[in-house]
Amino acid sequence: MRLITSITDSDFFGGEPLFMDYVSRHSSRGVLINEDRQVAMMEMSSLNLYKLPGGGLEEGEDRESAFVRELREETGFDALILLELGYIDEHKYRNQYMQRSYCYIAKAASEQGTAVLTEDEIVLGMRLIWMSLEDAIVQMKYSIRHCDEYSEKFMLRRDLAILELAARLVDENVLTIIP
Repeated sequence: MRLITSITDSDFFGGEPLFMDYVSRHSSRGVLINEDRQVAMMEMSSLNLYKLPGGGLEEGEDRESAFVRELREETGFDALILLELGYIDEHKYRNQYMQRSYCYIAKAASEQGTAVLTEDEIVLGMRLIWMSLEDAIVQMKYSIRHCDEYSEKFMLRRDLAILELAARLVDENVLTIIP
């Protein structure tokens, strides 16, 4: 799997990038596409922003299974992975925390079932919103411009990188997103 990008404190605050040499958390996330060619965005109403579906790997779980599980839990959809994009490293040096996110594109492969959100996700007001890939990119750029919270800056930059890569692959006809 190839490195898509590394995000460091210097992306937000300037200076030399500082990289960490250990991974604190492994996660899987990415783009889920429905039959109308829209992408799943998880609105977090209490934070007034969106993120892509995904989350941490459970012990003994492989990356692909984690992504499909997270999609089912957060959106209520079973999914079929179409493409492995690569991984993104978030070097949160100020917090001494490095997250590696394995990134994919998948299509919704079922009728929507019931999402099973964690207590934290419920408190954040998390809910599924479908939007075009273009609108999702615009929304992420808007959120980045208006975000002041340290960890959220990393999340937004990471998810924008995933969405922009997906858009490039669609533009280059590498990926046909018609389910």
